[in-house]
Amino acid sequence: MGNSQRLCQLQRKLITTMALVNPVNKSICLEQVCASNYLKLFRLIPELTSVVDSAIGLAPHHAALHISIIEKTPYTITVELSHCFSGDLKGLFAPAVKIRIYQDAQLAEVLSDHIRGEVAQVFKDAGPSREIMNYKWRLNYFLQKWLDHCLNKGYLFNINLKTAVLADTI
Repeated sequence: MGNSQRLCQLQRKLITTMALVNPVNKSICLEQVCASNYLKLFRLIPELTSVVDSAIGLAPHHAALHISIIEKTPYTITVELSHCFSGDLKGLFAPAVKIRIYQDAQLAEVLSDHIRGEVAQVFKDAGPSREIMNYKWRLNYFLQKWLDHCLNKGYLFNINLKTAVLADTI
């Protein structure tokens, strides 16, 4: 079984689990998950604020983990975090999670992933607040579990190792 198949299985299990995890007060729990995700991101990538364009995390016998900077402002960083499941840089990048990191509030919120779009794209009407909260909960809970997985596998990031350099070494 290849890495991409394992990720799809993991993602299906997490989506099934996320359906079972249903906290009563999602707004408080969502804030706690976002705070936890912030801490885990900085444990995974200690030099995250120093990443200029992109960086690569490696773990023995696992697909490379890529982070790309989408936008940096004085108080936020928007990134995309994904695995690359082939040596070819045109290969499968998944789950391709877009994350906004609020440095002042110390929160990391998922904006979208490779399957689910941003809230504003999915919910054209701002009315269904419960559905929006459930949607945000699922996105951020997935990130929490995925970051746990990456931390447990021992990924180490080198902010000087660029995607182009990795292509030459694979």
